[in-house]
Amino acid sequence: MRDPGLSEAIQAVGGVSELARRIGISQPSVSNWDKVPAERVLAVEAATGVARVRLRPDLYRETSAAEVDDTDLARSREYALLSALLMRAPDAALLEQLARLGGDASPLGMAHIALAEAAADANLANVEREYFNLFIGLGRGEFLPYASYYLTGFLHERPLARLRDDLAAIGVERVEGNYEPEDHAATLCEIMSGLAGGTLSGPQGADRRLFEKHLAPWIGRFFTDLEHSDAANFYRHVGTVGRLFVEIETQAFALPS
Repeated sequence: MRDPGLSEAIQAVGGVSELARRIGISQPSVSNWDKVPAERVLAVEAATGVARVRLRPDLYRETSAAEVDDTDLARSREYALLSALLMRAPDAALLEQLARLGGDASPLGMAHIALAEAAADANLANVEREYFNLFIGLGRGEFLPYASYYLTGFLHERPLARLRDDLAAIGVERVEGNYEPEDHAATLCEIMSGLAGGTLSGPQGADRRLFEKHLAPWIGRFFTDLEHSDAANFYRHVGTVGRLFVEIETQAFALPS
């Protein structure tokens, strides 16, 4: 039986097939859901307009702007952007939104402007093909954006097991029937977005501990590799944004609390 949030999302777009098309997965996969998998929440929210707290109230909660300062809200949005771009290829609507990104004279602001220009100039089919080649491939893509792979050279190794233990400790559980490892860069960015923005419950400092233990050892290297990949045209700008943002997070968390 589908939960209310999933039913609302399906109704919002006119059916299971349309929801599957909008988030870039197969119709049978969505048909098998009884609730939106944790790693698909941001994609479904973007595709349907149904708020994440409606889609997965067990993972997200209502938070007023007064409860979260502007810096953490900005961090949350940055992580959400990276998660959406790493989870699947952007559709036309997301490219249009990206084309309106602004920025200041800081390195990250300039990277946002470059990403916006790339989105404005992008051909949708070319970006979809680029995403496929980078992250999926016929056998495998150029990149395997998982902590276990980057840290050990293999999937499903000890970094994933340690991450699962730490996620369980803050109440983030793996969805039954979801076979994507939780140490995927997109999933980690989604969790960081929820913790920073206050929509995902966690003890004080949970975002810092998660970042320092499970992202800092490898994800900056992943973004740097993406930034310099010969196969990345649009996605090299995503790599630049990710690298610069991770550097900012690393420096901020190194400051005395």
